[in-house]
Amino acid sequence: MVASALLTKLVPPSEFPGQDNEPSESYISYVLRHENLRPPVAWNNWWRELHWGRFTLMIIMPLYTFIAAYYTPLQRETAVWMVAFYFLSGMGITAGHHRLWAHRSYNASATLEYILAFLAAASVMGPIIWWARGHRAHHRYTDTDLDPYNARRGLFWTHIGWVIFKPRCKHGIVDISDLKNNHVVMWQLRQYPWLVLVAAVVFPTAVAGLGWGDWKGGFVYAALLRLVIVHQTASCVNSLAHWIGHTPFDDKHSPRDHLLTALITLGEGYHNFHHQFPMDYRNAIRWYQYDPTKWLIWLCQKVGLASHLKTFSDNEIRKGELTMELRQLRKKQDELNWPSQNNDLPVVSWASYQSQAQSRSLICIAGFIHDVEDFLGEHPGGRRLLVKHIGKDATAAFFGGIYDHSHAAHNLLAMKRVGILQGGVPHCSEEKVIPPSQLLRVAHMNELGISSH
Repeated sequence: MVASALLTKLVPPSEFPGQDNEPSESYISYVLRHENLRPPVAWNNWWRELHWGRFTLMIIMPLYTFIAAYYTPLQRETAVWMVAFYFLSGMGITAGHHRLWAHRSYNASATLEYILAFLAAASVMGPIIWWARGHRAHHRYTDTDLDPYNARRGLFWTHIGWVIFKPRCKHGIVDISDLKNNHVVMWQLRQYPWLVLVAAVVFPTAVAGLGWGDWKGGFVYAALLRLVIVHQTASCVNSLAHWIGHTPFDDKHSPRDHLLTALITLGEGYHNFHHQFPMDYRNAIRWYQYDPTKWLIWLCQKVGLASHLKTFSDNEIRKGELTMELRQLRKKQDELNWPSQNNDLPVVSWASYQSQAQSRSLICIAGFIHDVEDFLGEHPGGRRLLVKHIGKDATAAFFGGIYDHSHAAHNLLAMKRVGILQGGVPHCSEEKVIPPSQLLRVAHMNELGISSH
């Protein structure tokens, strides 16, 4: 009955009225317009908006745990077991809930599925089908109000607020038909309360008690404190991984990559990559990046417990990286001053050029008129070399006749353009006309006159 009721809540009958036709508005705006949103959480209503069961698990239980730990000596064996079971139960979420069931990034044997389902229950983060449904909504509606842990609502909300407070609106619709047809997923859903009791409390306590006689320490540290740590580190995937770090693959949404969150979350901290390529069984693609979940899945494949490990095309991954690198270069490019565009420069006849050079320090090079007055005293070759070319064509001299100038000299010269000699500018494809700093530039498609159609 409990499983049936939960499934009814998880699987609404319809996604979007008129979904077979082209909608007149987005699904997100449609839902938010028709949804009865809960009021914002404020000081005068927060206690009514709390989900008291989860509040007890996330707030009250940790406080009790810290008090109990203060009065309970920590044995070395228990400490080692707590850390080991932290990794095992955490992998139930990262390798199980997340990469196997939410994203289907690899196939697992029935044996591995049962093991992961048991370990995930030890983390007490909800049944597989509930967790995966929310996570798929998070990916489909990232950074919107239909995202259960919408990063735009702040660090507190993404870390713990979305858990302890009632949802402000229903989560966005996602397809979980594959999970409904998975017998391990449905078995865990039916047995979830008992699995939690056994996996999260009885099992870690019994190992310490039967192993080295530390029943109390096993309960306080391996069961309770370990669970507190798992909850807090797992929450960092929703909070810190959308808050600190960089965006090497895409900056459209909030997910970021950072070593700190990877260390905290068993490799889930390379979150920018993950949101771009969610079906990839890896979060870290470099050999030196910390991703123990990836290593576990790879090891399971080697011993026959996992297969069909999915990886995204390296070519497409590199495109994403290049796109972001070009954006950063474009940003740097836009912060610099560049020569005036040809269309902004006046066209000057040879006679007019020579006439103006009588009162101004003008030199013609490659069809452009340059005002070098402020550079006469700075020229490395001496003032006289510039003065003797005023009012003349110094193209040959500049391009190797007297000295084969450096790229820096070419770039500086271009900044001194004040006019174009009539009939004197070579074809624009000739590199002598273009400053070296502009031979390769980052340009938007619209700037190149290329139509997207």
